[in-house]
Amino acid sequence: MIKKRLIILSPLILVIIILVLRFLIGGPEDNWICSNGRWVKHGNPSASMPTQSCGNAVKNNQQTEDKTADIKVTKPQPNETVFSPLEIGGEARGTWFFEASFPIKLLDSSGVEIAHGIAQAQSDWMTENFVPFTATLQFNVLTETKGTLILEKDNPSGLPQNADELRVPVVITPTETTTVKVYFNNNKLDPEISCNKVFPVERKIIKTEAIGRAALEELLKGATEAEKAQGFFSSINSGVKIQKLTINNGTAKVDFDKQLEFQVGGSCKVSAIRAQIIETLKQFPTVKNVIISIDGRTENILQP
Repeated sequence: MIKKRLIILSPLILVIIILVLRFLIGGPEDNWICSNGRWVKHGNPSASMPTQSCGNAVKNNQQTEDKTADIKVTKPQPNETVFSPLEIGGEARGTWFFEASFPIKLLDSSGVEIAHGIAQAQSDWMTENFVPFTATLQFNVLTETKGTLILEKDNPSGLPQNADELRVPVVITPTETTTVKVYFNNNKLDPEISCNKVFPVERKIIKTEAIGRAALEELLKGATEAEKAQGFFSSINSGVKIQKLTINNGTAKVDFDKQLEFQVGGSCKVSAIRAQIIETLKQFPTVKNVIISIDGRTENILQP
């Protein structure tokens, strides 16, 4: 009787031993497998999909010996000291792009994003060959910090297995800045709203030779929330664009698009718009007079 039971139990014991061995030793049956640069589920793995790239992806700007690496960065180089504006260049296979572009971001040492932008292909991207790309990031940091430049493969599908990225370590250094004034109306400093009476607020900007245009760009951003709380407000429409600015012999000529006069009515608002632009430009000693135009027209613009 005992012998018969042993004969019956032996196959069961054998199965248990096999399962235990498989659990201890493991194998590729239930695992994530790297195939053609993507993680593919094989069987029923207990672990979640690996977060790191696989296959021929490039990590920390170190290309693998495999000649099929997807992206190369020539500027900046790893651990290079960078500052704003940061110019980025390199080449990536067409499969890295979508609609001729892919996203780029810059993180500080704490992983906080301090800038983001879009890299644009410089030639036909509908290919599997390498395509040159360029991008520019602008940012402002107060102290030097280590950072990471991340070039992400454009992934319109949103699927994790189609995602990839290249990380380039950099040293981020503060950019030289300067302060400009922009002029707004203020209902606390001028309760009667005398229209052409405007008041300055200071803005810190990246130092540039085109400081007049930079000041106007700050003006067109409008008052910040903190400035609004102090009574400042802009009479200029949102979305206005500067088309051209020249300064010669003390005269600044600035040309805007049609948005400047879109649905603008009333002599008070027109006077305020002119005053904001003129005073913002006349803060510079090289500007004595200001001529405003819209699409090249100086006649019949900003009418009450």
